[in-house]
Amino acid sequence: MNRAIFWDLQGTLGGDAVASIELFEPFPFAKDALKLAKDNGYRNIVITNQSRISKGSLSAEAYEKESQRIIRHFNADEVLLEEILCCPHQNKDQCNCKKPKTGLIEYSIRKYNLDIKRCFVVGDMGKNEIVMAHHAGCKGVLVLTGGGKDSLGIFRDTWRDHEADMIADNALEAVKKIIADAAHMHE
Repeated sequence: MNRAIFWDLQGTLGGDAVASIELFEPFPFAKDALKLAKDNGYRNIVITNQSRISKGSLSAEAYEKESQRIIRHFNADEVLLEEILCCPHQNKDQCNCKKPKTGLIEYSIRKYNLDIKRCFVVGDMGKNEIVMAHHAGCKGVLVLTGGGKDSLGIFRDTWRDHEADMIADNALEAVKKIIADAAHMHE
């Protein structure tokens, strides 16, 4: 399994795009999306920006507890989610891991020996996930849950130099499009 889907968490696999992770509730189709991806040879890795940690409104302990709760939910029957990678920083911290920067993708490529050309990023924020996908050298899929519709609308200027490779109604539809795209490439 040298390919992966890098998932955004909030607004993509569940919850509100900008609410605290403590309020995260998975969408009903999220587990099916992760299972379909895994069954088709993709590792599922979540990459999430959690600047509330560095701002002091979310403790590292609270984040860790929520992260484990989410992993337990998705991996209750079988391991669907490899891990949740988190950037706790704010822009002023000048890190290399805050989306759309690619530090956490680069880490995953090394850890899991991934072929970036066979990987995808799926998320609801064009300025984060689609831009990150293109910087990393893979395809980006914008979902219309969470902030997805606004990404295509009132926030389109925040990623105007980029286009989504695919647009999907939700995470499950995104995986179906990814599988069709991979088949189209005769892998």
